[in-house]
Amino acid sequence: MHSSDESVINYMQNRELSWLTFNERILEEAMDEKVPLFEQLKFISIFSSNLDEFFMIRVGSLTDLSLMENDNHDNKTGMSPKQQLDKIFKRATLLYKKRDDIYHEVENQLRESQISNLDMKELNKQGKKYIEKYYKDYILPILSPQVINSRHPFPHLVNKDLYIICVFSGDDTKFGLIPVSKSLPKYVPLPGEPLQYVLTEKIILHYLKDIFSMYKIENSAIISVTRNADISAEDEVFEVDDNFRERMKKVLKRRSRLSPVRLEVQGRMNKVLTFFLMDRLKLDKDQVFTSKAPLVMSYVFQLPGKFSPLQKNELSYPPFEPAYPDCLNRNESMTEQCKNKDILLFFPYQQMEPFLHLLKESAVDPNVISIKITIYRVANNSRLIEYLCMAAENSKEVIVLMELKARFDEQNNIDWAERLEEAGCTVIYGFEGFKVHSKICLITRRDGGQINYITQIGTGNYNEKTAKLYTDLSLITAAPAIGQDAMKFFKNMTLSNLKGEYNHLLVAPHSLKNNIMTLIDNEIEKSFRGEECGIIIKSNSLTDKDIIKKLSEASIAGVEIKLIIRGICCLLPGIDGKTDNITILSIVGRFLEHSRIYLFGKNEQSKMYISSADMMTRNTSRRVEIACPINDNDIKNQIISQLNIMSNDNEKARVLNNDGSYSKREGSDIVDFDSQKFFINRMTT
Repeated sequence: MHSSDESVINYMQNRELSWLTFNERILEEAMDEKVPLFEQLKFISIFSSNLDEFFMIRVGSLTDLSLMENDNHDNKTGMSPKQQLDKIFKRATLLYKKRDDIYHEVENQLRESQISNLDMKELNKQGKKYIEKYYKDYILPILSPQVINSRHPFPHLVNKDLYIICVFSGDDTKFGLIPVSKSLPKYVPLPGEPLQYVLTEKIILHYLKDIFSMYKIENSAIISVTRNADISAEDEVFEVDDNFRERMKKVLKRRSRLSPVRLEVQGRMNKVLTFFLMDRLKLDKDQVFTSKAPLVMSYVFQLPGKFSPLQKNELSYPPFEPAYPDCLNRNESMTEQCKNKDILLFFPYQQMEPFLHLLKESAVDPNVISIKITIYRVANNSRLIEYLCMAAENSKEVIVLMELKARFDEQNNIDWAERLEEAGCTVIYGFEGFKVHSKICLITRRDGGQINYITQIGTGNYNEKTAKLYTDLSLITAAPAIGQDAMKFFKNMTLSNLKGEYNHLLVAPHSLKNNIMTLIDNEIEKSFRGEECGIIIKSNSLTDKDIIKKLSEASIAGVEIKLIIRGICCLLPGIDGKTDNITILSIVGRFLEHSRIYLFGKNEQSKMYISSADMMTRNTSRRVEIACPINDNDIKNQIISQLNIMSNDNEKARVLNNDGSYSKREGSDIVDFDSQKFFINRMTT
């Protein structure tokens, strides 16, 4: 280790290894017999796509760091980039094996439910005939096979695309390669019932001898290369000018050509083929991973279209319809209802509709002067964008702060930015080196000669699709104090001022972190005075070293701290003399736990915030984030009740142990309590 601060190291863990442990928890959902069978398969697919992104971003970044001469050791564990990579590759190898075992078991059970992912050798005579005809009619005409030798150079392998590769026998060793075109279907279903299908890459692999009929194939496999898709700091520091969108488009084109960080293989490659690929891709042996499960599992989400009604009912989560909030009247003006009281929406158990209705009303309301909003991610078919365009077309001032650097959503945001500008909206693009991740919308009104505000602040994106999949909170308030801070926020954003001062909102990168530290200090002082004190924080991740150290300080002072951290957690609880008073839960279930909640204190004077910010250095120091106080006591009590219900979960919740492992809760008085299921039953019936 490279750190002299041993007292820090003993209650912190490496973020990358913590993330791998979290992703393993997602994989373990596929082992839960209470999870419907097809949902288990989806969890395997989610685990796989998460791992893809981890290699593209985190492993890619560590690979870059390992090539630098300067000191880039992990500030929590002292490990060098190379040490981290070595541990990652070892853990990943074990995870591949675990995924293969679980995938095999789930696929066997699906066959009992008349859903079969077949190998070519399993086809009966009729099935072989059907697949052969399909191959000749629809697959073969699309294929672009090529030979790799001295006259035919090794081609660029696109990030996460599938390829069939083979080596030919003979003294003059040659290799064959076939890209699996994205224009092809991901699988071919056999006609009739039960549902049987063959993955397209397996079909191509089967006909390899026919495609390369003039050669003798010695060995073959399905492969996929993962490339470093991390955009370096230099790439993200652009001057924000008229060409910014064009610069981002060029970055996206570069992304697919960045250096390889992983080779995945389905099948058994011989040494000749393995070393050939390692040499051409500049990879070490520990960066080559063998898989029995498919290398790309996005096909899983297309399968339900082929299910019978009975299969859908038996193999998937029971459907539910998000509720329209009881506190609201569909037939009354949303604007008037917002003026009368603060409103809290709890996704996915409640609909996003009230907020969308408010935007639609505001788009045509003659009293509305302007609508200002920050956008990080939106749906492909977005009503929110439609209503913003409608407002601009009705001569409202519409200002959209669009984050073009929302990773893997850049192209979608570029497209929407162009649409918004065409409608007459003013679109601005953020700052050098700082992503705008805040979720805020300000509607400015003129009522009877007076300027009033309606402000919406949330923990999640303005995305109608993910609002049905992620747990998030959305506050809508007509409080003048919040509206005035929101007005200052947008003014500062348009002036490129990251150091604005606010009376109520906590805004990163300038004032969020230091205020969080002060709020923790206040609880420490209460403990010293013998007063009631406590901290509850719900966040997706916890990596900020300063906040971790401050939480340890509070624990040492006797403050009771409860953390609900879904994913990465670099703080280890229960370390003697450091984190004795800290407990940490992680909930992984049907929905992605995405809301961020900070609660300081235990009585009527407690302070609560909802936020777009995780407790990560990137959020507290390198992003524009907002935390909004909850001043309405009824709403505060609602959120406290939600936190208490989550804290009682013993079905999907796991306890983080002081060695970084997770374990199921034991000794709970409540038997088989799933907090997400509880919210569905309570809020949607």
